[in-house]
Amino acid sequence: MRYSTLPIKAGGQRLGRLPSSQHARNAFFLNRQFSCSRQVREEPKGNFQGQLYESTKQRLKRERAEQERYSQYQTQSPGARYAALLFVVTFFTAGGYYLGSFNPAPPPTSSTVSLSDIHTIRHNTTTANLQAAWADFAGIVGQDNVSTNENDLTSHSGSEFSSYSEKDAEKPFIVVYPATTDEVSRLMKVCHERLIPVTPYSGGTSLEGHYAPTRGGVCIDFGRMNRILELHKEDLDVVVQPAVGWQDLNEEISKDGLLFPPDPGPGAMIGGMIGTGCSGTNAYRYGTMKEWVVSLTVVLADGTIIKTRQRPKKSSAGYDLTRMFIGSEGTLGLVTEATLKLAVKPKSENVAVASFPSVHHAADCARRVVEEGIPVAGLEILDDVQMKCINASKTTQREWAEAPTLFFKFGGTPSGVKEQIGMVQKLSRAAGGKTFEFARDNDEMKELWSARKEALWSVMAMKRDPSDHVWTTDVAVPISKLPDIVEATKADLTKSGLLAGICGHVGDGNFHAIILFNDKEKPLVEEVVHRMVKNAVEMEGTVTGEHGIGLVKRDYLPHEVGETTVDAMRRLKTAFDPLCLLNCDKIIRVQSPSAGEVKNW
Repeated sequence: MRYSTLPIKAGGQRLGRLPSSQHARNAFFLNRQFSCSRQVREEPKGNFQGQLYESTKQRLKRERAEQERYSQYQTQSPGARYAALLFVVTFFTAGGYYLGSFNPAPPPTSSTVSLSDIHTIRHNTTTANLQAAWADFAGIVGQDNVSTNENDLTSHSGSEFSSYSEKDAEKPFIVVYPATTDEVSRLMKVCHERLIPVTPYSGGTSLEGHYAPTRGGVCIDFGRMNRILELHKEDLDVVVQPAVGWQDLNEEISKDGLLFPPDPGPGAMIGGMIGTGCSGTNAYRYGTMKEWVVSLTVVLADGTIIKTRQRPKKSSAGYDLTRMFIGSEGTLGLVTEATLKLAVKPKSENVAVASFPSVHHAADCARRVVEEGIPVAGLEILDDVQMKCINASKTTQREWAEAPTLFFKFGGTPSGVKEQIGMVQKLSRAAGGKTFEFARDNDEMKELWSARKEALWSVMAMKRDPSDHVWTTDVAVPISKLPDIVEATKADLTKSGLLAGICGHVGDGNFHAIILFNDKEKPLVEEVVHRMVKNAVEMEGTVTGEHGIGLVKRDYLPHEVGETTVDAMRRLKTAFDPLCLLNCDKIIRVQSPSAGEVKNW
């Protein structure tokens, strides 16, 4: 087919070349559509009226030319006329949508947003847009800190110990490594302008699909933001960046006799700990993460930087934005600095271990210790299966009684610790305890506590095949209900035939199930976890004590707190992140689930 030698342009942009048989009729429409814009561009520069109006002579010339083109158009085929008409309709439809965007809908008047009322999410994850963003990012953080390496993309999509099964399509296009709050702000401004979804990444130890990039886009890895910025010994606080590990922080501040109490799994970093509102083995004595965060520096979805508080330990100044961001899992803003409270290390510490004939006996002993108000620093449970895994995996240096076991951590003055040990030993005996052993020195103390810290890794070591998976989940209930739910979960796991251990921070009613399974067993695991969560909610408990909601637990949240509460959370999300760029799909749904995706309650 022969082509016209004249390219057709629209608004100064080349559209391509049309076949000569179509050129005339399309030119008629195109010239009429773009005549105004062409008039302005072709006018010689002058005053405003000279640029806006043409002379009568020019207008007459244009009308004669249009009449000639129209005559040519009449001789063209019906198919060509249809194509031209389709182009015109498409153009005006797009133009109408664009102009309509200048007349936005009225602001919302409701205090909540139901899922059915949320607007369709519109991201731009086209290759062209993301490649252009790559150049923007490289200009902000340097080319060496922007990665499209396949291994980097895969490692920022999930982990083998997460309960969420990542999907092949859920990978970031780019991983960016900023070093300062200002760089994070500039990155978010680019993403906000280009409508690119963002997934934050800290230590990568989260368990419920928190950093799965469900919408692709960009992953912001805070790995380079790993500095302790300020230590105020006299004020018992420290300012850190999000990629500081809690273990590294404690190692540094211990030189000054200080302690940062929250202690989740190894490898966890401050940013992720804030995001999930974690706790750990010290939670019974010291509380969870939210008790230890004084203030935060946060970059919002449009790049705005805010600081939630100054450094005083108490303040009644305005809304408590600090706690709002704790547990928000990166859905409301990106934490770039945190001021944390510190404690003084106890003068004396010790550990004791007690075994019991059943998991119900062990949980009952934990309840008694709490009811007596004994200020133990930590109170942990491991069931018989968990103890068997520890022995079989050889992850510790000693052999353990393969029975449900309680681990106690004590801290305080030497006389106070000795008194606590004696009181706990009596309660253990009264609850049916079989053995009770406490450490004689620091080496024994580390040895006795080692089993608790190796719980997850010992189950992972029991994989029958490299393709096996581990599902780690948690719930929490009022302490009086703890023996019942632990016993019910234990019976359900035994009946399922799955290899699964129970462990947890029973001092505050929080326990975990660590379940080994293969792909065929996944539906069975989902059913067991579903019943465990349902039991917790029906006992006035929570669907997660410290792991967070992520993707896995979001459909359970309405059963715990109610639909209207979730709708209020959704309003909060749309207020802080109206374009839904930050860690989309986590905690609350922003689009309706597909058929069969949500389990019947």
